[in-house]
Amino acid sequence: MIITISGRPGSGKSTIAKAVAEKLGLTHYSTGDFLREMAMERGMTLPDLNKLAEKDRSIDYELDKRQEMLGKEEDNFIIDSRIGFHFIPRSVKIFLDVSGDAGAERIFSQKRKEEKENTSVQKTKEAIKKRIASERLRYKKYYNIDYFDMKNYDAVVDTSYKTIENVVDEVIKAAKAISAKKPRK
Repeated sequence: MIITISGRPGSGKSTIAKAVAEKLGLTHYSTGDFLREMAMERGMTLPDLNKLAEKDRSIDYELDKRQEMLGKEEDNFIIDSRIGFHFIPRSVKIFLDVSGDAGAERIFSQKRKEEKENTSVQKTKEAIKKRIASERLRYKKYYNIDYFDMKNYDAVVDTSYKTIENVVDEVIKAAKAISAKKPRK
């Protein structure tokens, strides 16, 4: 089984994907990790790299190819990726939703060194809005898709006020049900 997990910033994509992978014995990948690595290699912040990606197609192209290859060459993995559903069409496609306040609080509390702009919950909310706008612009321009269109997903799970364990159980239950109904090519 291949599961792609998309969602809003702060929805718990990486946390949930890692926990689901562990529980199901799947390999875990994260385009967020791939992007943070790219930003660090270039000596940039993540928002600066996202802004650059609006003009420099090679950044998204590198991420795209990595995901496409995973989808063609591997099986039994989970990837948290905003648009992994697009590059790995045979996957079970899950979207994690979260309220703006809960998402900002989660991201702020992580205190990631490379996200220097997150100096308060309010600043984090502002950064999230800019990040979403940047990503939506790029994805519309490059792929003509909107990752906030719920028609792209097999299931949507709201993580706002649920425990990690509850969300993991919901994702696994949905993925197994979807996988049983839809043969993946």
